[in-house]
Amino acid sequence: MIVGMYPYLVTNGNGQEAVKFYESALEAEVLAVQTFGDMPDNPEHPTPPEAKNLVLNAHLKVGNTDLMLSDNFPGQPYQIGSQVTIALTVNEAKKAEEIFAKLQEDGQVIMQLQETFWSPLYGQLTDKFGVTWQISTLGDNYK
Repeated sequence: MIVGMYPYLVTNGNGQEAVKFYESALEAEVLAVQTFGDMPDNPEHPTPPEAKNLVLNAHLKVGNTDLMLSDNFPGQPYQIGSQVTIALTVNEAKKAEEIFAKLQEDGQVIMQLQETFWSPLYGQLTDKFGVTWQISTLGDNYK
C-alpha cells in the first residue's frame, strides 16, 4: 500500500543552493542533505571529484509534506522544469503572497495571484530552477 507521495526535484548541479532557497522561501525544515561524496567508496565506480559536493538526496519538511531533492549526476541528461509541478496549498492569503513573492525571485510568473472559482487566491510561476509551482489559498479568508 502507498503510505505517502513526495514531490522530488532534480537540479542540475545547484542542489545545495536549491535546498537553501526552498528552506527560506517555504520555511522548510531541512531534515537531511547527503552528497554523492557521502556514499561509500566503490573502487569499481569511483565518484568523480566534480560530483562529491553535489546533492545525492535532500529531505525537506514543508508543513506536513516531505519535499525531496537531488542533483543530476554529472554526464547524465537533464531537462529543466516541466517534468515537475508542485501544488502548494496555503491557509492564509498573506502567507500565499509572501511565498509567491519569494518563489518568483529570478523566476517567471505564469499567472498572477488572483481569485478563481476554486480558490480565493491562486497563482502559478516557474522559479529560477525551472520548477513550476501552483499556489492556492484555502477558504474565503483572503480579504
